[in-house]
Amino acid sequence: MERVQSYILANKARFLDELLDMLRIPSISADAAYAADVKRCAEVVATRLREAGVDAVEVCETPGHPIVYGEKLISPDLPTVLVYGHYDVQPPDPLDKWTTPPFEPVIKNERIYARGACDDKGQFYMHVKAFEAMMNANEVPCNIKFMIEGEEESGSVNLGGFCRDNVARLACDTVLISDTEIIANDTPSICVGLRGMSYMQVEVTGPNRDLHSGVYGGAVGNPINVLCDMISSLHDKNRHITVKGFYDDVETVSKKDRKAMNEAPFNVEDYKTDLGVDALLGEKGYTPIEHTSIRPTLDVNGIWGGYTGEGAKTVLPSVAYAKISMRLVPGQRSAPIAELFQQHFEAIAPDCVKVKVEFLHGGEGAVIPTDSVEYRAAAKAMATTFGKQPIPTRGGGSIPIVALFREVLGADSVLMGFGLDTDGLHSPNESYGLFNFYRGIETIPYFFKYYAEMKSILL
Repeated sequence: MERVQSYILANKARFLDELLDMLRIPSISADAAYAADVKRCAEVVATRLREAGVDAVEVCETPGHPIVYGEKLISPDLPTVLVYGHYDVQPPDPLDKWTTPPFEPVIKNERIYARGACDDKGQFYMHVKAFEAMMNANEVPCNIKFMIEGEEESGSVNLGGFCRDNVARLACDTVLISDTEIIANDTPSICVGLRGMSYMQVEVTGPNRDLHSGVYGGAVGNPINVLCDMISSLHDKNRHITVKGFYDDVETVSKKDRKAMNEAPFNVEDYKTDLGVDALLGEKGYTPIEHTSIRPTLDVNGIWGGYTGEGAKTVLPSVAYAKISMRLVPGQRSAPIAELFQQHFEAIAPDCVKVKVEFLHGGEGAVIPTDSVEYRAAAKAMATTFGKQPIPTRGGGSIPIVALFREVLGADSVLMGFGLDTDGLHSPNESYGLFNFYRGIETIPYFFKYYAEMKSILL
């Protein structure tokens, strides 16, 4: 590894410049207005893979945004690792909350500020540069494939079909993903659990047109008021979700495992200070660590209707809308939960409105074993570069493709991410530490080295 690490050290400035160039591309997959930028970013990813020494690089078209694929096949006798990441990013809204423009990356206090800095351009690009370093040192210890998609932030709607159509091409022993976090820069961790998701949009319609609130107010149901009432009823006083049947398939986490989870470093006062809140609000009987990992949630992600422009307009709106997401834990499935939600939401609507419920997208949660070869290789790699053993943790986010890879490719994933909870994923002023970017590049080659060694012992 000495030659690999020397190459990384000598090229750190160039690695960073290349990442900054990619961060300048507004590859927002959820907004059709940015389709050309998403395509342009895919082409840049393909170019960087080729420059790093990856073979058979292809920008694969889908009904949506492209998937970039490439491979370096060393020997059929060696294990194969599929590296997954995504080059698309979340919309930057609200723009007025950014201290610097979201697609004009800047470095402040040893951090890169830009949309996608951590999620996931900064993290997947670590793999490209780690591979380049291994190639330069002639130390690629196994077969490596890359699949970098452009729709993760909008539901990965075409990834399943691509995987099913390319099972042989994507065949691998494990999938390596960096799209998660560590506890702290001095406390490495590996995510071993993810929540699934059901994402809904609801529409509540009252009168057949917007009305004068003085002439009609008080006599006609206001869809915004009704929608707020309906949303409020989705939790009881203990923050328990009231959708009938919602918890039926939730797997119970043992007291032993819950105790182990809560031994991870966590200071609730620091947590509140970082968020700028005076108090937390969560399901009764569980800790914040448990709220954000092993318990399902229901949250409103956006709500709109009526007049929201400057000044006043005394209108009683005809229609109100909301986007609602539910994070799901192992045992729950996205489609049945979406159906339960739709039935419940339609049932609680008063007669003064009509309700339309749409299931936008979903994905399944996953629990990853800690006794697998890939986990042990990742843990050893992190211990090598951080100087201490990583802690297994469960993440609150959703990476639905983990369950997809297990189902379609028969391969388990290892989630070796290097971000931090404070990186502002999906928020204004998203950032990624230079320490984390470089530490990831330094660590990833050790994963391949240890994985190949451990697999050779088993063969």
